[in-house]
Amino acid sequence: MRIAVIGSGIAGLASAWWLSQRHEVVLFEANDYLGGHTHTHTVEQAGREYRIDSGFIVFNPDHYPLLCGLFDELGVASQPTTMSFSVHSERSGVEYNATSLDTLFCQRRNLVSPRFWGMLRDLARFYREAPALLEGDATGPTLGDWLQAGGYGDAFRDEHLVPMASALWSSPPQGILAFPARYLVQFMANHHMLTLGTRPPWRVVTGGSATYVEALRRRWRVQERLSSPVLAVRRDADGVELDSLRGRERFDQVVLACHSDDALRLMQDADARERDILGAIRYQSNDTVLHTDARLLPQRRKAWAAWNAHVPRDPSAPCTVSYCMNLLQGVDSPEPFVVTLNRSHAIDPARVLRRMHYRHPVYDHAMVAAQRRRQEIQGQRRTWFAGAYWGWGFHEDGIRSARDVVDAIQALPVEAPAPAGVEPVGA
Repeated sequence: MRIAVIGSGIAGLASAWWLSQRHEVVLFEANDYLGGHTHTHTVEQAGREYRIDSGFIVFNPDHYPLLCGLFDELGVASQPTTMSFSVHSERSGVEYNATSLDTLFCQRRNLVSPRFWGMLRDLARFYREAPALLEGDATGPTLGDWLQAGGYGDAFRDEHLVPMASALWSSPPQGILAFPARYLVQFMANHHMLTLGTRPPWRVVTGGSATYVEALRRRWRVQERLSSPVLAVRRDADGVELDSLRGRERFDQVVLACHSDDALRLMQDADARERDILGAIRYQSNDTVLHTDARLLPQRRKAWAAWNAHVPRDPSAPCTVSYCMNLLQGVDSPEPFVVTLNRSHAIDPARVLRRMHYRHPVYDHAMVAAQRRRQEIQGQRRTWFAGAYWGWGFHEDGIRSARDVVDAIQALPVEAPAPAGVEPVGA
């Protein structure tokens, strides 16, 4: 069959890789690079080149089995990393790094702070009580309502749990508090995050995440269309018609591996179920900057961590995060490489290396309900939807959705391929 894949994030890359082993695949990407949130930048500092990631960074073998399987197949090397986490709050002045007792109390006043000790007690209580949510209703309360009903303190909510979840999902605090509590706890339980004990070892791709994209491109038989945004998708009984800057083409199947709202926008003939399910999934834009301004990291060097959450003084402002890429990628450089979300105004413009805008799904009850209805639209009218938004929004979720789509397409009856000719749009 002749299959179009739209979007080259992990879902599109994996779909194209597996499908191309048996079919003719054309991969459309609006950007001038393949990878989506797999985004590695080559930058220079003091006469030396570095490859620094700004999107997908970490994975672990326990919870990313499909991704690790792909890496093994491609011979992609990886190395251990740290998942240390710090918080600096402008609101209360608290600062800590949760890695060890020394870094936890790097701000020595925390030793005698009732508020800080209350946060730690609430953290231990959360680990004990949160698993009960997994036995409840599939919908259940929002995280904010559950914390309030449980009497959890402001310090635990505002200076630990919400900043941590905001860093994981690149979401503002209001979005995290609107999270279905059960959904958040299920993720934490699956990733062994509800314990003070040993957690899975995390890893990063050696040489930058884009290394695996480069390995794919060296081996696959995929027609790549970079800087080629798809303009429209139409379906009929005999195939799928795509309009792009190259013209109009026909395919036997289409895999929409872009954001769900983009998929809905492209389909000129979307039906009521597609509009209802895909339209329930919202997105937020995150301003992302790669820079060398160390002022965006915690004030105390002992508080520097891989993930550094910053809680602004204004409660309505977004909680931001700065990733110390030296710690995450094991980079030795004269100045730290930092990736900061949603705090661009505080960065010295002279230290900015790259500016990006990434979009992430918003997790609420409407989205979770839409996820449960995926099969209502999957494969209908030769159209397939792949993306991390069908899961928790991470790389393994994207590749798992691709595996599901590929397996379903491979099970279809064999048919004659669609003609490969390109017509000018409007012909």
